[in-house]
Amino acid sequence: MNTLFPVFLKLEELNTLVVGGGNVGLEKLEAIFRNSPKATVKLVAPEIRDEIKALVPHHNLTLIQERYDISHLEGMDIVTAGTDSKEVNRQVRDDCKAKRILVNIADTPDLCDFYLSSVVVKEDLKIAISTNGKSPTFAKRFREILEEIIPENLQETLNNLQAIRNKLKGDFQSKVQKLNEITKVMQE
Repeated sequence: MNTLFPVFLKLEELNTLVVGGGNVGLEKLEAIFRNSPKATVKLVAPEIRDEIKALVPHHNLTLIQERYDISHLEGMDIVTAGTDSKEVNRQVRDDCKAKRILVNIADTPDLCDFYLSSVVVKEDLKIAISTNGKSPTFAKRFREILEEIIPENLQETLNNLQAIRNKLKGDFQSKVQKLNEITKVMQE
């Protein structure tokens, strides 16, 4: 049973640290900036791929080319790590726990406070998919299926529903009831 609590974070209002400058670090950065283009991110690693360096002019990304140290956690709200060293990854996790900072350690579910989900984005609609850390590959494949079947013109529907919602009068319950009546046609 998946007991994870789904949440969408406003990363542009948080300070994020990525530990690792290789393929995994690049993958984490791409996921972060694809979903939160205005996120403030620091990346620390003794070696940093050129593809990561190429992201700096396009994002609020600071690169620190040195070995990870607990001092890199100062001012951080959320951390993700994916280095080639299990010892470094474990140290990042332990340091984050001591400082009460949420942490994700790539490919190590037991060391994670949260998982990065596979995400479907159709303008304002965003759907996160989790397999409870069991199979990120399945989540990716399922995301691809959803991307294909969700219509491109869904944004128009969302805009129309927002306009209706903004015009509705009454208490919360009556608004929910009216929106339920309107969206019932989507089941047919």
